Amino acid sequence: MIRSLRTLFASVPLFGALLFLSLPVHAADSLGDALVRLAPSADPHVIGLAVKAAECAQTQSGQPADRLAVIDYSKPSSEPRLWVFDTVNRKLLFQELVAHGKNSGDAQSTQFSNAPNSLASSLGLFRTSDTYTGKNGYSLRMNGLEPGVNDQAMARAIVIHGAAYVNAAVAKVAGRIGRSWGCPAVRTAIARKLIDALKGGQMVFSYYPDKRWLASSHYLQCRNGQLATAEAHALARAGS
Repeated sequence: MIRSLRTLFASVPLFGALLFLSLPVHAADSLGDALVRLAPSADPHVIGLAVKAAECAQTQSGQPADRLAVIDYSKPSSEPRLWVFDTVNRKLLFQELVAHGKNSGDAQSTQFSNAPNSLASSLGLFRTSDTYTGKNGYSLRMNGLEPGVNDQAMARAIVIHGAAYVNAAVAKVAGRIGRSWGCPAVRTAIARKLIDALKGGQMVFSYYPDKRWLASSHYLQCRNGQLATAEAHALARAGS
């Protein structure tokens, strides 16, 4: 018994030292590092870009957000490629399948567009708006913040909504889930909860390794002068 207690007490200082060293490291982690740990199946590079773009937008607009959705369109639609984070409490809220547009590709999305009637997905940074109930049920409008990349999202009715074709069973049979007309559609079972988590001014980042967009995005480069009015213009277009 005495030997056991001595062993226990002898181990306490070491455990305490490890705890003391590990806690400050985690507390000092960047938001990107924290989100990468929460979503190990996500590409750390994509998460880093999403955080960079969202933080840039919030800093320049003065409009904070506490939720961030990341869509990685470089992954096939049969795999979860949508993550929704609570960036304040640093929690992963959702990890989900998400559809891409019919004209963006088959199982893999490779083409993206900002044009009306293109039936393709759009890349870049969005800020969510209000909800409504339409032909696809409960849906969430989004403002595209990047001129020439996704700023037609509101006019195109690019929204988050539920869809029966976003289904893992369908993916097993067909090799992919169904496709939308450009909307990031999600499973009907979680659509309402996911939309409610993202409504009202939260951030959505849609990624694909498109060299032109990566090199020119104001939010990824954080070009302060151009960002001062970019979101205001997006909101003005949405209201017109």
